[in-house]
Amino acid sequence: MAEKVVLFVLHLSLFLYKKLTKTIARKNLLEDIPRFIVAQAGILFAVSLVTIQTGILNGFARSTTLLIDKSNADIWIASDEMVNFELTDPLLYGQLSQAKTIQGVQQAEALILGGVRWRPQNGEMSPLMVIGFNPDGQLFNPGNVIEGNVKDLKEPFAVMADQSRLSSMLSEGIGTTAIAGSLPAKLVAVTKGTQSIVSSTLLFTSLENANTYISAGINAEVNCKVVGAGNLQCTKVVDKKDPTKKLEEIPTPKKLEIADPIAYILVKAKPGEDLQALKQRIEEEIKGTNAYTKEELSEKTRFFWLARTNIGLVLGMGAVVGVIVGIVVVAQILYSSVSDHIKEFGTLKAMGASDKELYAVIVEQAIWMAVLGYIPGMLVCLGLSGWVASKGIIILITPWSALGVLGVTVIMCVGSAFFAIQKVTRIDPAIVFKA
Repeated sequence: MAEKVVLFVLHLSLFLYKKLTKTIARKNLLEDIPRFIVAQAGILFAVSLVTIQTGILNGFARSTTLLIDKSNADIWIASDEMVNFELTDPLLYGQLSQAKTIQGVQQAEALILGGVRWRPQNGEMSPLMVIGFNPDGQLFNPGNVIEGNVKDLKEPFAVMADQSRLSSMLSEGIGTTAIAGSLPAKLVAVTKGTQSIVSSTLLFTSLENANTYISAGINAEVNCKVVGAGNLQCTKVVDKKDPTKKLEEIPTPKKLEIADPIAYILVKAKPGEDLQALKQRIEEEIKGTNAYTKEELSEKTRFFWLARTNIGLVLGMGAVVGVIVGIVVVAQILYSSVSDHIKEFGTLKAMGASDKELYAVIVEQAIWMAVLGYIPGMLVCLGLSGWVASKGIIILITPWSALGVLGVTVIMCVGSAFFAIQKVTRIDPAIVFKA
C-alpha cells in the first residue's frame, strides 16, 4: 500500500516538473524565496497533520479488527450480548460440538479470550489479553510467526506474543519466563502484525493453557476476631499458586469440558453454502447466540470504537487544526504577495485585463503552493508511518486517502486566495500613475 502512495507522489512530482512554466504566478511565487519557504513549511505542517491524523484514525479502525480480518472463518458465532470483539459474554465449550452438527458447517473451532496480569521476573506487572486457540486448527490466524513455531504452544504454559509488545513485557525474546496471572509462562514464539492499538498486550496460547490461565483463581478470605473491649481486628488471607514453582511442579493443563467458557466459535462453511441461510440455522439451533460473517463482525467492532468513543472526534479535531493553520499561513503569504505587486496588477487592469484573469493568477499561485507543499509533506508522513509500524502503531495511508489529502490541500490554498482576491478586486488602475 505504501509503495503505491510513493509511486503516486513521484508521478505527481514528475508531472509538475514538466508542466511548470514561467508564468506571472510562478515569478511572484519564487521572487521572495524566504517567504516562499515559510509558506511551504506551513502547508507541509498542515498536510502532515491531516495525513497523520486521518492515517492514525484509519489505522486504529483497522487494528481493532486484525484478528477477525486475518481469520479463515466464514462465520463467527458469539453470544447475543456481544458488544465488540473483546467485550462479549461467554459461550460453552459444549456448543462447539453442537455447531459441528449443523447442516452446512464443514469445520468449527473454539476461541478463548480472557484477561490476566503479566508479571516479569524484574519489573512491574502489566495487563494482558489471553487468546486461546487450537494450534493444529486452520480457522484462526495468529499473524505472521517470525520466531519459533505455533505447534510449540501445545506445550504446558507455552505462550506467544507480538513483536511490537516485547519491550513493554520486559521480554528478551524466545525463552523469556514470567508469571501470567498466578501461573508460569514461557515465550516460545513471536508473531507480527496482530496487535491492536487499543488492546492490552495479546498473549497467544493453546485452548488448554488459556483456560487454565483464566480460571486459575486467587482465593481470598477475611478472618476477624474480637480483641479487647469489643474491638474487631480483621486479617486478609490470600491463597494463590506459588509463582516460584517450576513448570514441571505444576499440574498439566486439562482438556476443556463441555461447561468451560469460550468466547467464540469459528465456522468454515461447506463450499457453495449460502452464508446468510447458514447463519439463520446456527442461531435457531444454538440458542442465545448471534452469527456474523467475518465482514459483519469487523464492521460491528469498528463501529463501536469509532462511534461509541471520542477517538474519532479527537483525531478529527487535530486534522481541522492543521487545515486552519494552513489557511492562515497561505492567506497571509498570498495577501502579502499581492500587496507587494499591487502596481503590477494595476498595470494589467489598466491594459484591459479582466478581473477573472487577475483572479486566475492568484489561484494558480495558490495551487502551486498547495502541490509543492503537499509532496514533501506526504513523503514525511510515509517515512513516519514506516518508522512507527515497528512499534505496533498503524498509520494507514492508502492511495485514496493520499488523493483525498491532496484535494483538501488544494481547496485549503485556493480558499485562502479569497483574501488576496478581495484586494485585487478593489484595485484602481490609476494607481499606476501615482508616485
